[in-house]
Amino acid sequence: MSWERTVLMNSQKENTSPEYSCFTAKKPIEIYVFIDPMCPECWSLEPYLKKLSIEYGRLFTLRPIISGSSKPLNHGNFDRPKKLKEIWERTASRTGMSCDGDLWIENPIHSPITAYLAIKAAELQGLRYGKAFLRKVQEYLFLKKKNISDESVLMECAKAVKLDLQEFKADLYAVSAKKALQCDIKLAHEMEIDYMPTMVFFHKNIEEQGIKISGLYPYDIYVRVLSEMLDHTPIPSQHPPLESFVRHYEVVASKEISVVYNWSIEKAEREMKKLQLKQLVEKIPAKHGTFWQYVGEKNSHH
Repeated sequence: MSWERTVLMNSQKENTSPEYSCFTAKKPIEIYVFIDPMCPECWSLEPYLKKLSIEYGRLFTLRPIISGSSKPLNHGNFDRPKKLKEIWERTASRTGMSCDGDLWIENPIHSPITAYLAIKAAELQGLRYGKAFLRKVQEYLFLKKKNISDESVLMECAKAVKLDLQEFKADLYAVSAKKALQCDIKLAHEMEIDYMPTMVFFHKNIEEQGIKISGLYPYDIYVRVLSEMLDHTPIPSQHPPLESFVRHYEVVASKEISVVYNWSIEKAEREMKKLQLKQLVEKIPAKHGTFWQYVGEKNSHH
């Protein structure tokens, strides 16, 4: 299995925004994740990103780079909603991360650019908020079949992740969000990212060299790359108790639980049913696989 070494161009150094300056973090490794929020393959990477963050998050900063196509989706090839539906359904049944392709028949998205700008606008409130908002947008798209280029849907997502709504609405149409998105697209172009998702690992002390992995790989490949960058094999951190994990992420797939905890899907679902009996989680109906929502706070008597 091979991955290319690639050179990080100086492009992001031009951007003065602190969120974009290279290697601001104290952690030795920075991982750029080039994703298209509307791509089911990128959605399928989620379980591995969660596991990596839980086991080795102390060693790296994860930076999502939005690099989907900002062209309207009803041109040329994409003039075939049935085709998109088929791709979504195939990916979902293969990966266990549900995405409902009926969206393309019932509520097609013609231009995703607003959603991309919204993710950058959310990120202006901090990288943590940006990531939470990105995840929420993916949930609304893949699970709820919502048109994520619709402003009211984006406001719902913003509210769900507790963004400052006034600030978010202002930033959505501000130059800063546009510039941040252009910066992402330029970076993807300069680093010759031609497949989603792609992860690029950088070491803050060896600036010019990164390791690029395009596509989805088994989890141990990501760990191997991390070890190669660190020059030693790090010891994974302990997993949090299942309830804490679900409380933290709020909405999780059985697939994500099975990957993070090294359980079969059946065991993951059995464990979640125990939490369901305690009224801590609710099952979310999904077309492929199962998702769970944490409701513990609502039902607790504190």
